[in-house]
Amino acid sequence: MADERTFVIVGASLAGAKAAETLRAEGFTGRIVLIGEETERPYERPPLSKGYLQGNEDAREKAFVHPEGWYAEHDVDLRLATRVTRVDPVAHTVTLDGVDELRYDKLLLTTGSRVRTLDVPGADLTGVRYLRTVDESDALLAHLRAAAHVVVVGAGWIGLETAAAARKHGATVTVVEVADLPLQRVLGDEVATIFADLHRANGVQFRFGASVAEFRGIDGTLTGVVLADGTELPADVAVIGIGIQPSTELAVDAGLEVDNGILVDAGLRTSDPDIYAAGDVVNLDHPGLRRRVRVEHWANALNGGKVAAAALLGEAVYDRVPYFFSDQFDLGMEYSGFAAPGDHDGVVFRGGTSVADGFVAFWVKDGRVLAGMNVNVWDVTDDIQALVRAGWKGTAVDLARLADPKVPLGELLG
Repeated sequence: MADERTFVIVGASLAGAKAAETLRAEGFTGRIVLIGEETERPYERPPLSKGYLQGNEDAREKAFVHPEGWYAEHDVDLRLATRVTRVDPVAHTVTLDGVDELRYDKLLLTTGSRVRTLDVPGADLTGVRYLRTVDESDALLAHLRAAAHVVVVGAGWIGLETAAAARKHGATVTVVEVADLPLQRVLGDEVATIFADLHRANGVQFRFGASVAEFRGIDGTLTGVVLADGTELPADVAVIGIGIQPSTELAVDAGLEVDNGILVDAGLRTSDPDIYAAGDVVNLDHPGLRRRVRVEHWANALNGGKVAAAALLGEAVYDRVPYFFSDQFDLGMEYSGFAAPGDHDGVVFRGGTSVADGFVAFWVKDGRVLAGMNVNVWDVTDDIQALVRAGWKGTAVDLARLADPKVPLGELLG
């Protein structure tokens, strides 16, 4: 008997594309409609600030989730350059571009996030750039190839990766950050200092405790960035990386529960039983962490889309260990777990703190591992995530053995 159901996915993102792929892989034969506002088919975002921005042209094509013909071949109705303007949970419809209505049996929201913008004079000058989409990455890459002076506003992951790419292209780079260190809120002082030292060693200058008052230009083109203390930094390009915020407008208008993202349970179900959400946009009731958390990284979209598909078909639980990675100069790292500011009572370093030699840092509380970051040390993610999962259950480890690189990580849990 034919499956007459229609599953609509709003957000032609990594999460949305993986949900569509998983639905077909799991045998769903009903109608799948995948809707996105961009003109490009679904792609992954990490290459935009990593390989592609550094000039690796292959990285752009590799960023796409599926080959161009995949959607037609798998009977996925991919609608690009299409905006969903309304969700009606009672009628079970979405409105497209304010005109056409499309009925759904179940709806998945993978609308992701948008960049936080900087509202200061001169923000509309040519040369003031953001990085979130393929088009923005294309434009920024062209600017970096020609730029002599680059100012990066915000010393988060995007900001630091952009700074590394700009240095590779030969520009002088200054990073402006309101905090005292890069990534300070995420990593804490000890580990944040390592990243600051890495960037300084590669020629990046920092202005900490600083904010932008104005962008200045000539004939509509950026020439300088003015800080709150009056200092003017020369700039051909200014890259704004001050964070993202979840795109929850559709959910709010539909009456769904929203608080720093769309509130979902462990099965990615929203406050409406026929509407689910996945990726950056969700604030998840995480069963392992036993708290709500919104994760803005690639792995969350990749795995969340798969779990959302399983949830649409029946029951599923999203209990993955949060994970992300970064590449900056000669530093490659992976981070697993979740350690909110103030949650941990110390950082344990395994193998010292040398980027060249490699090390692992663990954020711990009462002997439990909350998170671990391996820097230029590979094939340890599974062991780190096992320690994190054990910590969720209250299992503590011997911190002296945790710090000893001679003790295999796999032996710490007995």
